[in-house]
Amino acid sequence: MTQAIIHTGKVLRQVVIGQLQGITEEQFDIQPSGFNNTIRWNAGHIVYWMDKYATLCFGSPSVIPVKYETLFNSGTKPADWTMAPPSKEELIQMLVEQLSDLSERTPEMLNEKLQPTYEFGPFRFNNAGELFNFALIHEAIHLGVISSQLKTMP
Repeated sequence: MTQAIIHTGKVLRQVVIGQLQGITEEQFDIQPSGFNNTIRWNAGHIVYWMDKYATLCFGSPSVIPVKYETLFNSGTKPADWTMAPPSKEELIQMLVEQLSDLSERTPEMLNEKLQPTYEFGPFRFNNAGELFNFALIHEAIHLGVISSQLKTMP
């Protein structure tokens, strides 16, 4: 089952990258009515949190710029940005690099116990596979938001 989780992660990331490649740089910064953020924010948020989950799940060092936390952490929004966000190309490159890292994950890594157990609201994750699977759910949710935002654009 853990090999299936890794495969799903790679497929999901390929879908995200493909979706973003078809979006113009200008569309990355449109904030449709009813949405708190933009496509650029959602793409950066995916990069930011996958980096955090890799650290929590596998002990991987963070490989993203420090400014990503200020720009893309939960609770942030483009309206509050005081620095220039990364370009579409930079974000896609980060997503591609993370996809490459996914290829290095093994089922054994997903079976590792988290020390300490990771708690997120009412949820508790005991091993890397549980938390990594949650990371994929999180990414899929934001892919859905991006798809919804696109449907509101001419």
